[in-house]
Amino acid sequence: MKEPRITFSDLAVADILAQADWYELQSDRKLATRWERSVTSSVLRLVRMPRSGQLCGFTLQALQDVRRFPISGFRSHLIFYRFSNNEIYVLRVLHGARDLD
Repeated sequence: MKEPRITFSDLAVADILAQADWYELQSDRKLATRWERSVTSSVLRLVRMPRSGQLCGFTLQALQDVRRFPISGFRSHLIFYRFSNNEIYVLRVLHGARDLD
């Protein structure tokens, strides 16, 4: 089977970069780099097993097929994505404690 294509929304890219900036300001560049590597590693795991993320169960009908996947080493952060037609579309990368609906 062909590997799925992965696409990031503009918001997902902004989420990843903003979190890296926050880690660098709050701690140091080393933590920001660890964050970036963990996001990359988690996305690569999704490419290998795109259905491994848990369905979110959002109440909005438009979000019924959205899945979440934890970022290794940053378990409170989640990748929210859709998988359809052999494409992973990353919607957002957010801290799980936020009001997500």
